[in-house]
Amino acid sequence: MVSAGATLIDVGGESTRPGARAVSPLEELERVAPIVELIHRELDVIISVDTSTPAVMREAARLGAGLINDVRSLRRDGALDAAAATGLPVCLMHMLGEPGDMQDNPHYADVTLEVGEFLSRRMEQCAAAGIAAQRIILDPGFGFAKSLQHNLSLFKHMEALNELGRPLLVGVSRKSMIGQALNRPVGERLHGGLALAALAVVKGAKILRVHDVAETIDVVRMIAAVESAE
Repeated sequence: MVSAGATLIDVGGESTRPGARAVSPLEELERVAPIVELIHRELDVIISVDTSTPAVMREAARLGAGLINDVRSLRRDGALDAAAATGLPVCLMHMLGEPGDMQDNPHYADVTLEVGEFLSRRMEQCAAAGIAAQRIILDPGFGFAKSLQHNLSLFKHMEALNELGRPLLVGVSRKSMIGQALNRPVGERLHGGLALAALAVVKGAKILRVHDVAETIDVVRMIAAVESAE
C-alpha cells in the first residue's frame, strides 16, 4: 500500500462492521500493538489506529501511531482524556448506537444536518477536554447507522460539512452502499468505489480510506492534473 502511494495505514483490532462482536481491551491491544510497532519500525508512513479503547490509544501512541481514528467519536469512558493525553490528531466519526445495533432502523429528518450537528457537538466536547480543533479530522460515517438512501443523500450534500472547518475523511471503499446501488458483490465494487472517490474529492474530502490504493491514487492524481491546468 505504501509503495502504491498510501500516506496513512489504518490498523484496527476490533471489527466495526454491522453486527460485529465486541472484543476485550486486552485482546484488542494484543492484536494492534505488534502491528503498530512493526509498521513504525519498517515503513515511512503515518499509522492511524482504529480504536475506541483508551488503553489502546495510549499504547499505540507510545509505539509510534500518528492518528487516533475512533468510530465512536471518543464516547467510551476515558476515551476523551486518553486521546487528549496522547497529543495526537483524532478522527471523529458519526454513528448512532453501537456496531451491533446501528443498522436497526436508523431514522433521520435531515441526515446531513444531523450528522453535522453531531460532529459539531463532539468537537465542542473535545475542546473541553483539551483537544484543539486543529487536531480534529471529521468522518461522516458512511455505512454506520444509515440506510442506502441516507448514505446517498449524505454523500450528495457532503459539501455542507465543510462548514465545520475541519478536513473530511471519507471511507466507502467496497461498502454495502455500492453493492446495494449497483447490485454488486464485494469483489466487484471497485468501479463504484472509484466513482465515489472522485466525487468525494470534488466535494472537498481531504483523506480517502480505501482498499485499492493504486487505482484510487490514479483518480486523485488525474483530478489534480485537471484542476491545476490553466
